[in-house]
Amino acid sequence: MDIDDVDRTPDAEIARMFRVWKTAHQMVIDRGYVINSDAYNDIEHFKERCLKNGVLHKESMMFQVQKNDNPNEQLLVVFPDDKPVGVKTLKALCQRMLDTKVSRGIVVFSGTMTAAANKAIQVINTKENRSYEIDTFSEADLMVNITHHQLVPKHYVLTEEEKKTLLAKYRLKDTQLPRIQTTDPVAKYYGLKRGQ
Repeated sequence: MDIDDVDRTPDAEIARMFRVWKTAHQMVIDRGYVINSDAYNDIEHFKERCLKNGVLHKESMMFQVQKNDNPNEQLLVVFPDDKPVGVKTLKALCQRMLDTKVSRGIVVFSGTMTAAANKAIQVINTKENRSYEIDTFSEADLMVNITHHQLVPKHYVLTEEEKKTLLAKYRLKDTQLPRIQTTDPVAKYYGLKRGQ
């Protein structure tokens, strides 16, 4: 038995998916959304919710949350079974978001996304089309919460007032502030967009 066989056991897969699910919950909390309970930290709750006859059902992992300061701003997190995730899955997600009046979504995929799906995400996230906004993460991205690592400094978005105070304190112009790439893992984790 080699190491790949051990990692593919049902218990190892359940433990791995629990870690992904837990990190996804931590991420939405860090983005300012409200989670009703701390049950996401308990693997027994995860098994109770997501296992049917000992088999993991990713559809049961889906959850919806609302913003702390604006209950109308909601976020839907889905874990599709499809490998690779294609346009069909994204259409179903958009329809679900439309039906539930959710404007933001997160897709956590296990394999890859097709080129057409990646292009569809880009189109959905353009400034002209602001009815939906969808972020994508691979399960591997969420195996560990990168913001809890000791070598990653605490990140947060400056308010306009904090930004003005900082610029005045150090006598800087807006263009002199350090920038973070939109592709940076921490920026992606917090859902930051260009200009924030």
